Amino acid sequence: MKLLIVEDELELLNATTDYLEKEDFVCETAPNFFEAEDKLISYKYDVVILDINLPDGNGLDLLKFIKEKSPETGVLIVSAKDSLDDRLKGLDLGADDYITKPFHLAELNSRVNSLLRRRKFEGSNNIVYQEIEIDPVAKQAIVNEVTLDLTKKEYFLLLYFITNKNRVLTKEAIAEHLWGDNIDMVDNFDFIYTHMRNLRKKLKKSGANDYLQTIYGLGYKFGE
Repeated sequence: MKLLIVEDELELLNATTDYLEKEDFVCETAPNFFEAEDKLISYKYDVVILDINLPDGNGLDLLKFIKEKSPETGVLIVSAKDSLDDRLKGLDLGADDYITKPFHLAELNSRVNSLLRRRKFEGSNNIVYQEIEIDPVAKQAIVNEVTLDLTKKEYFLLLYFITNKNRVLTKEAIAEHLWGDNIDMVDNFDFIYTHMRNLRKKLKKSGANDYLQTIYGLGYKFGE
């Protein structure tokens, strides 16, 4: 899952990024309003962790922009302890949750995971698609009660496909989601094919149906 962390306190920004990357999130950062807006225009995120008190702009304006451009993106707002009005405005504008400073990084991680369960997994702890079951806590995929031997990237690739089932995903979108926004600077995305081939092979070996479809000239789609 891919996050954008918008935070002007660089020490907190770095600590948050390091912690969440250890939890296997792909994290992009923006220390101010301008950089955050630029990234939101160019890329898609599952969740934005948004400090609404920014030095060069109002984070609530960024929230409005997110909800207009990508309403499916979850937003967790970060606010100062005494800014109740801002928190209420944020929730009214469509934020999913909030956390106040100072906070424990473990709590932030729990809130992000809870937000993802509500938005991506329909509130369930596990995701089930036909005979495939994903356990996001254990980071495992199970087919016919057998746990698949997936690499970390293969697991997150399968999770990305299932949470975007029946949608055509370009190689560029897949690469950005799993490796971060800077991956768009590479010359080609042929390495995606290797991961697709290995994932398809392991799914077939487990007895799963072949849901991975190549849409020539466009990308890939997961579905019947």
